Amino acid sequence: MRLLKKSTSLAMLACFAAVGTRLAAQSPQHTPEGGLPQAPSAVRALEDEALATPAGSSFKFTAASTEHGPGGIVIENPHDAPLAISLDDAIALGLDRNVRLQYDRAAQKEAKGATERLIGSLMPDLRASVSSEAQEINLAGLGFKQSLFAGTNLLPPGFVLNPIVKVNTTEAMLSADQQLFNMPDFELFRGLKSEIAVIDLTTLSGHGDLVLAVGTAYLQMLADQANLANAQAEERATQTLFEQSKARLDAGVGTNLDALRAQVQFQQRQQETIAAAATVEKDIIQLNRIIGLPAAQKLELTDPAPFSEIQDMNLDRAKATAYLHRKDLLALQAEIDVADKEVRAVKYQRLPTLAFNGFYGVLGQTGGLYHGVFTAMGSLKFPIFREAEERGQEEQANAQLTSLRQREADLRVTIDAQIRASMLDVQSSYESVQVAESNVQLAQQELSDERDRFSAGIDTNLPVEDAEASVTSAQAQLVQALFQYNLAKLQLARNTGIIETRYRAYLGK
Repeated sequence: MRLLKKSTSLAMLACFAAVGTRLAAQSPQHTPEGGLPQAPSAVRALEDEALATPAGSSFKFTAASTEHGPGGIVIENPHDAPLAISLDDAIALGLDRNVRLQYDRAAQKEAKGATERLIGSLMPDLRASVSSEAQEINLAGLGFKQSLFAGTNLLPPGFVLNPIVKVNTTEAMLSADQQLFNMPDFELFRGLKSEIAVIDLTTLSGHGDLVLAVGTAYLQMLADQANLANAQAEERATQTLFEQSKARLDAGVGTNLDALRAQVQFQQRQQETIAAAATVEKDIIQLNRIIGLPAAQKLELTDPAPFSEIQDMNLDRAKATAYLHRKDLLALQAEIDVADKEVRAVKYQRLPTLAFNGFYGVLGQTGGLYHGVFTAMGSLKFPIFREAEERGQEEQANAQLTSLRQREADLRVTIDAQIRASMLDVQSSYESVQVAESNVQLAQQELSDERDRFSAGIDTNLPVEDAEASVTSAQAQLVQALFQYNLAKLQLARNTGIIETRYRAYLGK
């Protein structure tokens, strides 16, 4: 395609390859109990991913109203009531409405349109035509006069030459042009299926990125909502402590320092609550942006933060799954197949080409007698004095093929490293969740004891405030650890190339 630019069909294929290159982006079936998803057969791998849709969701969003902005752009207005949405719903909306995916699908249609043009250029060129013609010819104006033939025997005796002649003819014709033997074009035609696969796979890669982005934003919003709930609970607790300290001061059994310290702590918790609420609102805007909803649309997440352990993370099975499903690897393998066809096409340029063209039809006076007319011509062309050019093209094609194979080998090593790192992240974050849960329990027990001591008048409120700070820190660490654990599982699903269909199994939903 990029090398054989002298042929019209090959030049079109080069343009098609360029369109496909612009699409390159990267690089739920139930999980078997206690392990990663089993790798499907290589034959069905691409088909399964191409038909993948989020499990159990056909969620559609209808705007409360629409209005037209500058240039006639339709602007959707949000609903006043919060929109209840699950993770499946969010992913379904994102796959349907995300702006980036819409750009990718438009480019995909453009590239496939180019393939249709290419296929048409390689098919037999058959044309049928019918024409009728009426002519009036002035023979005298052309120099044919009666006097010109005087004294000759060219005209029959008594014949009078009419200077004006009317001729009405009708013609019907069927013509054909076809290359009977052209191995370069044939090899590139065989590579069309792989070219289309490259385009489809790069588009599907964008789907995987979208699922990861939506999942991350959804989990982040759940985490920030948990932080907000914790902040509100701590605010209420510090308010109670402040009221108790103030009551003890008014009763003459407390100190002004305790009341002042409790008030400062209470106001700090108020600030943290305000900041946490603002973070949740920004999370809503971010999630709306990803899934294509109006930025002002309020959301109500219906799924809780999942917590489910992946019992058995088998590295070999995960790598086998990735080698069958990673869109960047499959796209690269398709590119290698195309490049291999290009190498063959360059080599076959040394072969002769055989073509046929001709026509058959009838021609005669309108309403009179017709007679068949035809032309049949075959051509056999041999390339001469092009060996140097063809060797150069062959070296370029081989270099490109070698580069693609090296990239494939490097990508396989990268996939191995990514899966190993993701498994380490999953394991370490799971252990962090367990430690964080224990820390929360210990901090809450400490806070309970300190509150009892303060209520009994044994101690001041300073240990209570320190214990409350410990609980706040432990709860924040637990929320972050749970978020990191779920994110690590999503990233593992992304690195194995099956996040679009198996994200539920990895999250334990």
